[in-house]
Amino acid sequence: MAKLYINEKNKKGHINAEIYGHFSEHLGRCIYEGLYVGEDSDIPNVNGMRKDVVDALKEMKIPVLRWPGGCFADEYHWKDGIGPKENRKKMINTHWGGVVEDNSFGTHEFFELCEQLGCKTYVNGNVGSGTVQEMSEWVEYITFGGVSPMSQMRKENGHEKPWTIDYFGVGNENWGCGGNMTPEYYANLYRRYQTYVRHYDDAAPIKKICCGANVADYSWTEGVLETCFKSPQPGEGFGPKGYMDGMSLHYYVYPGGWEVKGSATEFDGKTWYKTLAKAAYMEELVSRHGAIMDKYDPEKKIGMAVDEWGCWFDVEPGTNPGFLYQQNTMRDALVAGLTLNIFNKHCDRVKMACIAQMVNVLQSVILTEGPKMILTPTYFVFHMYKHHQDAELVDSYIEGNQMVGMEDEYQVPLLSESVSVDKEGYVNVTLSNLSLSEDAPVEMAFAQMNPAQVSAAILRQEMHAHNTFEEPENVKEEVFDAFEIKDGKICFTAPACSVISFRIK
Repeated sequence: MAKLYINEKNKKGHINAEIYGHFSEHLGRCIYEGLYVGEDSDIPNVNGMRKDVVDALKEMKIPVLRWPGGCFADEYHWKDGIGPKENRKKMINTHWGGVVEDNSFGTHEFFELCEQLGCKTYVNGNVGSGTVQEMSEWVEYITFGGVSPMSQMRKENGHEKPWTIDYFGVGNENWGCGGNMTPEYYANLYRRYQTYVRHYDDAAPIKKICCGANVADYSWTEGVLETCFKSPQPGEGFGPKGYMDGMSLHYYVYPGGWEVKGSATEFDGKTWYKTLAKAAYMEELVSRHGAIMDKYDPEKKIGMAVDEWGCWFDVEPGTNPGFLYQQNTMRDALVAGLTLNIFNKHCDRVKMACIAQMVNVLQSVILTEGPKMILTPTYFVFHMYKHHQDAELVDSYIEGNQMVGMEDEYQVPLLSESVSVDKEGYVNVTLSNLSLSEDAPVEMAFAQMNPAQVSAAILRQEMHAHNTFEEPENVKEEVFDAFEIKDGKICFTAPACSVISFRIK
């Protein structure tokens, strides 16, 4: 029997709600058809936003949304997406599918969507093909409430009051699709561009996100931070916090190589464990990049923003390869559960994360087809984990947690867990059983608490299980009551291939 020990009095850090963030790019059917259908659509909408999708995301308690990319961000020119829609420029989306982008979803629509969702905003600016002036004027257009050409333009386009930018990304993947830059070159551009991302409202300062590394490119992290922290005046030491509030990290899980990533729904047991082992690699990435950040920022004032993560498989047969549309199975759910537990346990450094992407692209929480909508297994994991948002991480560990897998190369822990205490005093426990075949008896013990109120939910099915538009409830969150309280401990069996959440008081 595995023993889960919880010291609910030993708080280890604050779990930012933004760790449970999402990413929406002008890619495939993420925004168009997924989030936005237009005001004249027969699909029920509020100001063009799909009502069913917005309602589901609100129920999941989405904390922050990143937009407009992704690779698209560094070819996006914001003035193309404002004003009367019939006058907006049309362009070819060269990164994703070669389709026409009509810019009917732009700045006003994004902030309308975030207002409907009740979430924070994360805007990604264009460094790769844009100018300092363009980025500066976008920030002014969005956030300045005084007299200026940009604020006047916003008012003429129908929005009198300024909006709030909570987070602003200065470029995206500038080591690759955002310009193929060296770390030193990008860092100097970052220092320049971020200067003009001005705080027009001291009560709502914009948190600036610097472009961090791709996977294990530790030299990028080192090179960018060294350059950003250098003082412009010799002998004066480091600049203030490297001119940043956060630094990004991107990592995708795919079991095959980059060219052949593997099917989202057809895989064997070996591929299951290989996928989960690659997901578990996130622990090393966060730790090693975090150690480099510690050199320059020992007080951990700069947050790590893992603003692109998730499973990346081959597209579904018969779909546009540039649309990155894939199904979502219990394998995705276990990747999500494992990854979110890692982020929780590293909440001293990880302050934001955005799964890629929200609807109809990569590891989506929602899929749509015309008027139909389904929730994916990943959706239910985020729904089950939502009580961790803005809670306090507490000490926990599992005694007797064995390794499982098919080969030494693809071994993963049988159980993955994280525990928090929220403002209402509830202890929130999320636990995943990564085994395909082995149920896991668990004894949950507390330092002082004698549990009196216990509720739990579970997501379980066989590894290939997924929801379709014909069978939308094949995989869903259910009440879990197969536990008993004995001598102040909670005893239960975590079924193979399952995610469980507890609320305890």
